[in-house]
Amino acid sequence: MGLFKWARTRSPWIIHFNTGGCNACDIEVMATLTPRFDVERFGIIIRGSPRHADMLVVTGPVTRQVKDRVVRVYEQMPEPKLVIAVGTCAISGAPFIGCYNVYGGIDTVIPVNAYVPGCPPKPEAIIDGIVKLIPKLRAE
Repeated sequence: MGLFKWARTRSPWIIHFNTGGCNACDIEVMATLTPRFDVERFGIIIRGSPRHADMLVVTGPVTRQVKDRVVRVYEQMPEPKLVIAVGTCAISGAPFIGCYNVYGGIDTVIPVNAYVPGCPPKPEAIIDGIVKLIPKLRAE
C-alpha cells in the first residue's frame, strides 16, 4: 500500500466538471494544463474518467439539471477523493444565486476541500489550489 500512496501523491490525477456558467473558469482550467504553466512538473494530469481521478475540479454553479450528475461523478471517485471549487460561481453560485434553478455553490451538494476564488481565477491560483491539496492525499 505504501507504493500506491507514494505514486498517488507524486502524480495527482484530476477530472474537470463544468456545472454551467459563463465558461471563463473552464478556459482558465484548460489554460492551466498547457505547456506554458507546465503542471506536469507536479505530475498533474487530467483524466476523463472519475474512477481514475484523485481530485474533482468543479466550475460553475450547481443547477437542478446537473445536481444529480455531479453527485454521481463524486461517488464514482475512489477514496480519498478531493474536491476543488474553482471560481466565484462554484464557491457561492454568484451571480446566478437567486435564480429559480440554481442551488448555489458546489458545497451545497458535495464536500469541498479547497476554494479558488476569482471570476475567473488565474491559472497560477488554480495550480496553487491543487498543489496545496497534495499533502491531504498523503495524510489520508
